[in-house]
Order: sequence, then structure tokens, then C-alpha cells
Amino acid sequence: MELSPESIGELHDPVLVSDVLDLLAPALEGGGVMVDGTLGMGGHTEAVLEAFPNSRVIGIDRDPRAIELASMRLARFEDRFEPVLATYDQIAEVVGDRKVDAILMDLGVSSLQLDDDERGFSYSRPAPLDMRMDQTKGQSAADLLATLDEGEIARILRVYGEERFANRIARRIVKAREESPLTDSVQLAELVRDSIPAATRRSGGHPAKRTFQALRIAVNDELSILERALPAALSTLRVGGRLVVESYQSLEDRIVKHVFKEGATPKQLPIDLPVLPEDAPVASLELVTRRAIKATEEDILKNPRAQSVRLRAVEVKTPYEDVRSPR
Repeated sequence: MELSPESIGELHDPVLVSDVLDLLAPALEGGGVMVDGTLGMGGHTEAVLEAFPNSRVIGIDRDPRAIELASMRLARFEDRFEPVLATYDQIAEVVGDRKVDAILMDLGVSSLQLDDDERGFSYSRPAPLDMRMDQTKGQSAADLLATLDEGEIARILRVYGEERFANRIARRIVKAREESPLTDSVQLAELVRDSIPAATRRSGGHPAKRTFQALRIAVNDELSILERALPAALSTLRVGGRLVVESYQSLEDRIVKHVFKEGATPKQLPIDLPVLPEDAPVASLELVTRRAIKATEEDILKNPRAQSVRLRAVEVKTPYEDVRSPR
């Protein structure tokens, strides 16, 4: 099917777009450069280019199909939009020596990937078990399940999916692959369902949700990339610039919250002081959102994928240096 810019826009409704624009406004009202580190189909970037007519956006995505569709959608903005095929931890290389005014990261899997049956992200439709955001690189989910030992599969499910029954599921996966490879998303979803006690299956959503999340994170190295991307992004912002991040699961949000909190604490002081003394040195960052912004019931009705979103923002007060301590 031939897609038009309008039909591409109909495929994806960006989450909390009004809140995102409000958080970006102080950095972009007079014009400036924003980096959209997770371009997807360009919904947030389109809103930024419309809301701030003197702004420019550099859009980064690791998915060649996302770059293609977003470029079609945003062609009317001409040289105000620049697409770049990369992962967002490469932001310093993409930006070069210049400082930018704002950065947006909308984390996790995009509607483009979830809704494409050939990508294997969904547990409700039959598809090849791929889950790679860039299908030209790396191992697929099927490759991981075919090669990793039981202990490593269990670790991935437990750590990245926070799955209580990780050992049981891993054991069933290893036993099943002795008979035939696991290559289909519904095949895996049914295996997970059968591995979980019946009483547990009655609540908490689809029983395979956590397993699919864990495999997707492992396949795409999402958390390691995020841990590298946040300090890299903050280092490319000018003083007064803002980083705005939307997270959709607790592991992502925990990383974002930790980096923001450490950057907002002066280096010489402990991170957990309840009140800072008056003569405290200035921290690199200022928390714009003291608590994460969550979707309203109206937001969720409009876009069910907004249900788990956590939106946070910081502003750079002095040139940022990575001051993170081990977690």
C-alpha cells in the first residue's frame, strides 16, 4: 500500500504531546535545534516543528523503516528536519562540536514496530520471532532462544522482564527447542502461558507480556544504550537546554530518575540530602519535573499505549559532566 504523509501520521498518535511541548518550550520558543533521539514515525518531531516555527530537528532512529516513513511525513518542513540512522547513544557523534537547545527521547518500542506483524514484537499475532529494531544487524529473539543456556535465558527474563516465573519459563524453552526451534511469536506466547500457574494467569494482563519485553530489551541492548545515551545527551546541551524523556517501564524510568537526580545534586554533597544548604555549590542539572508526569484517563482513552508512560525533564544549569555513582 502506498503511504502518504497524512496516512503515516494516522498510524501513530504521539504520547503526551502537549506536555512534551510545554516542557520543551523554554528551550525552543526563540528558535533552536532539538534532537529527537527516538524519531519513530515523527509524531513528536512534527508537533515541535509546528509549535516552534523557528526551530530545527535532527531525528535519530536505529530503524531504517522509521527513517523512511518519518522523512516522508516531514518532507514539507524541508531543511528544518534532518534524519540520521543511528542509535541515540551516538548523539555526540551525530551532533558534532555544536551544542543543541533541546533533546527528546520517547523510549521503548514504537507503534511502527508493534503493528508490523513481520517484526515479531507482538504476542497476540503470529509472526517470526525477530524483535530487532534494525533488522539488518544483530541476533533475533529466535537466535537468542536457540543459543543461550537455560541460566542466561532465566536471567534475561528475571532482570529485564521482572518475571517471577523466569526459571520455569526458561526450562520449558530449553525443553521445547530440543524438539523444534522456537521461531513464532504465538508459539512462544503459548509456551509462556503454559509455564505460569493458572491462578496467576487470571490477572496482570497477558502472561507473555513480561517475557516479550525482556527479550526485546536483550535483543536491542536497550538498557545499556539508555545508560550511555543519557549522559551523552546531557553533555551536548547548552546551558539552559532541556532533556525530556518518556519511559514506559520501570527499568527505564529507574535509570532516567537516577541520572537526573545525581546530576541535580552538587558533586560535593550526598545525593539523598533532604534539604540543600544555602551555600551549596550549583548542580549541573535542575529537575523540571519533581515527579514523573503520568497520562490522564482522557490520554489513555485516546491512546491506550500512554497508560504506563512516565514523563521527566531536566534543564542544564552548568555544563554537564557525568557524575553518576554506581547503582
